[in-house]
Amino acid sequence: MSTTDLTAFAHGLPKAELHLHLEGTLEPELKFALAAKNGIELDQKTVDDVKASYDFTDLTSFLAVYYPAMQVLQTADDFHDLAWEYLQRAKAQGVVHVEMFFDPQAHTSRGVPFAEVITGYRRAAVRAQDELGISAELILCFLRDFSAEYAMATLMEALPYKAWIVGVGLDSDERGNPPEKFAAVFARARAEGFFLTMHCDIDQVGSIDNIRTVLEDIQVDRIDHGTNIVEDPALVDAAIAKGIGFTTCPVSNSFVTDQMKSEEIVSLLRKGARVMVNSDDPAYFGGYVGDNYVALAEQAGLTATDLVQLAINSFEASWLTARRREAFVQDVRDYAAAAGVALPV
Repeated sequence: MSTTDLTAFAHGLPKAELHLHLEGTLEPELKFALAAKNGIELDQKTVDDVKASYDFTDLTSFLAVYYPAMQVLQTADDFHDLAWEYLQRAKAQGVVHVEMFFDPQAHTSRGVPFAEVITGYRRAAVRAQDELGISAELILCFLRDFSAEYAMATLMEALPYKAWIVGVGLDSDERGNPPEKFAAVFARARAEGFFLTMHCDIDQVGSIDNIRTVLEDIQVDRIDHGTNIVEDPALVDAAIAKGIGFTTCPVSNSFVTDQMKSEEIVSLLRKGARVMVNSDDPAYFGGYVGDNYVALAEQAGLTATDLVQLAINSFEASWLTARRREAFVQDVRDYAAAAGVALPV
């Protein structure tokens, strides 16, 4: 299959996106529009000025740009508009199901009510099903550089909206904020019926220890990023036995480390791990999910059949019901067959 054909195949391939930060989809044009609407003066004056600030060398330098940009998000309509713009882009890149991270503490900590955040996002999710045919769920993420007490308070504030939230996650700066800091919060979330996932970012200090903790002690259902697990083959085997999903993000990896971790991703894929491809914060890293499929394929020499397996993994690691999951996997197989692509063995 030619490069052009593989790109078209990758973008049209039905897929789930399981690692997507809604706040990370804030494109410069919408940022300016919301700033004007809400009377906020930005340091940058043009789209090019905004993009010039995206000079990331690690997670810390990224977060230093990421959080200040959120000041333009003030009302439920703003959160709706942000999510709706992402969902339309996702539709164009083959997404048929998405489980979207949102960071309420990034907004409540600056005085925006929790209700404004979640009602805006929920409205966009419902609209996506009606108008785009995309199944969309929300994952509430706690910011690990805030206290565990604040995380627990946020979880309590979220309980009246349980029907709108499929799971909880943990993101932001991992340095000095290991998963065990939030063990009690995640235990309560599990008791409330939420699925669990945690970021184990690439090449962090103590990365493999954090991965071991989230698997063995916290007992998450998925791991976000997590490719450093290859440092411990026994832990890889344990994750495969448990059916743990790894929500890798090749393009964003290439911004915060030397390359996109293609060797680690492919190693996990070949061993049968439920590794899949996602876009993370696409407005900042310049690639939505289909673009990530193509970038990984080009870097690692993947075939169309490999991309089919990645898409199947994305549904198998999702938090859909078994019946809906199986239906989406069949859609992937039908798409591959129609394109004359061999199915994974």
